[in-house]
Amino acid sequence: MDTHFLESFVTVAELGSIAEAARKLGLTASAVSQRIRALEQEMNIALVVRSGRTVVPTPPGAALLPEAKKALLAINNLRLLAADGAAWGEFKIGVFTSALTGLLPQILEKLVPELPTVDFRILRAASVELYAQVLEGRVDAAIVLNPSFVLPKSLEWCQLRKEPLIAITPADVTETDIGQLLADHKFIRYDRNNWGGRLASRYLDDRGLKPRERLELDSLEAITIMVSRGLGVSIIPDWPPPWPEGVRLNKIVLDDRDYARDLGLLWPRASPKIVIIDAFLKHARAACAALQGGEPLPGHLRDAVRGRRARSCVEVP
Repeated sequence: MDTHFLESFVTVAELGSIAEAARKLGLTASAVSQRIRALEQEMNIALVVRSGRTVVPTPPGAALLPEAKKALLAINNLRLLAADGAAWGEFKIGVFTSALTGLLPQILEKLVPELPTVDFRILRAASVELYAQVLEGRVDAAIVLNPSFVLPKSLEWCQLRKEPLIAITPADVTETDIGQLLADHKFIRYDRNNWGGRLASRYLDDRGLKPRERLELDSLEAITIMVSRGLGVSIIPDWPPPWPEGVRLNKIVLDDRDYARDLGLLWPRASPKIVIIDAFLKHARAACAALQGGEPLPGHLRDAVRGRRARSCVEVP
């Protein structure tokens, strides 16, 4: 079986379009169609069918798709190992929203020119979802919050930065006592389904503070806008800029470091793409050191391929 045919099928299934798949693969639409037809003839089944303006897998194609992805991943990993760890090919990096805007651009600004043979694909999701994607091999690494549970031995975690909790209030509010603020104003809660939101909730619970809730949502940007417009006060992590344009509010840093948000990188311990991960961590460290409001951390990265120690990160038990 020609793996290029398999790659074309997976790409069409993911994008829902032969034309889009052709653009991504650098082929003509006709060439992609021919590859899929050849694969269908070889397997003696129909793999895709047109549904309106999109192309979707047939039931047999949908059943084949997960295994096809695993096969392509395994083949790519073999090529990486055969190339003695050279940095090339596709690298999928997961990232949660605030790090997508406040940290990732600074990393990629330096990393992309350094690794011109690597194609970076960025996938955004909440930390809890990204953890599952790393564990299942759907992304190569992910910028996530520190999980509140013991990681399996198959994964590595490196802490990059700590972000303290802050209380935010409308610009015309002068009160700084947290208890009084919550008594005087409605509370906009950062979603407790997010790991960062759970930190804020634990801070309140540990102090016996019971705010009068107005809203609960999972967007830090939306929370800051609502606070700026006088809808209430909130407790959130002090994430790196840019913040939404035009917001006017006060920040009150909550000094207890036990509730700081730990941000770092998660990846498979035995990843064949450790050379790319090492380079990513190097530039992530530099980007964190340049940011205001958080605290970058020193450390090391254990190279799972060569058994050497690199310079970038610290393992957190």
